[in-house]
Amino acid sequence: MPSEPTEVQVRPGVEDDLEALTALYNHYVRETAITFDTAIFTPEERRPWLLSHPEDGPCRLMVATALDSQRILGYATSSPFRAKPAYATSVETTVYVAPHAGRRGIGTLLYKALFEALSGEDLHRAYAGIAQPNEASARLHERFGFRYVGTYQEVGRKFGRYWDVAWYEKPL
Repeated sequence: MPSEPTEVQVRPGVEDDLEALTALYNHYVRETAITFDTAIFTPEERRPWLLSHPEDGPCRLMVATALDSQRILGYATSSPFRAKPAYATSVETTVYVAPHAGRRGIGTLLYKALFEALSGEDLHRAYAGIAQPNEASARLHERFGFRYVGTYQEVGRKFGRYWDVAWYEKPL
């Protein structure tokens, strides 16, 4: 039975979240092809990533926590799409949900909060790359107005095989 959204708080990520966020991300590094990182991180190695997502501006970090325990249930980010200046009005977005918190609407709550936070920013497009197969992620992105624009074939190698990445875009 899905949990009620009232049991979850979504807020900007803070430095005190670093250890839990690193542990969550490392799960996906070790166990899945959802991220193409192949080596786990220490919290200190992830600190620059966390600090690159302030509470304002186009690069945000939203964290979902359980109200009763403050345990991190997931996070969503917007990050620069590419480093060149002409891409400044585009961001890449992503969501990671803790394995124990799947199918509870956490990704939906995180994206809702992220896109609300970004609504006042000078942004034109959001992009999301989804390693294939991942129907749940495709459905989440489509629910938020992303549309499929193409697939990079065998673009990443992890766990001894090549993976495709489907790309989605959303007007902001």
